[in-house]
Amino acid sequence: MKMIVAADRNWGIGKDNRLLVSIPADMRMFRQNTRGKVVVMGRKTLESFPAGRPLKDRTNIVLTRNPSWKVEGAVIVHSVEELDEELKKYPPEDVYCIGGESIYRLLLPRCSYAQVTRIDYSYDADAYFPDLDQMPEWEITGMSEEQIYFDLPYHFVIYERKIS
Repeated sequence: MKMIVAADRNWGIGKDNRLLVSIPADMRMFRQNTRGKVVVMGRKTLESFPAGRPLKDRTNIVLTRNPSWKVEGAVIVHSVEELDEELKKYPPEDVYCIGGESIYRLLLPRCSYAQVTRIDYSYDADAYFPDLDQMPEWEITGMSEEQIYFDLPYHFVIYERKIS
């Protein structure tokens, strides 16, 4: 499984169930990487999408503890075990965890690759991605040239779990 996320200087990813910033090139990269693939998310992440609808052209899997929660166009699972069973249907390289914070933290041990848009700015955030730079099992294996959106610098960074 892979993870895909945009994080600020402090690994902040959101505030009030919204992204910290919307960078068109980051959104384009997200669409290009996940279109035709499987995206795994929590309920609040899905509810943050336009009209609370699943993403088009992807298999949407939502992990929620609420047994009565339903949404048309998504596969709903209620435990990590149920998620693991559902994910057996798909090649691991086609599965992307897309958040939010609790789902990233829960699924990080199952992931070997993270596509991180690192934004060189500190936002007021209330949701955070785990700091991969402080985890010795993760290493940077690729980084784009610096990108600029208006006056906001950022990089596309690839982290991979070291093979021991």
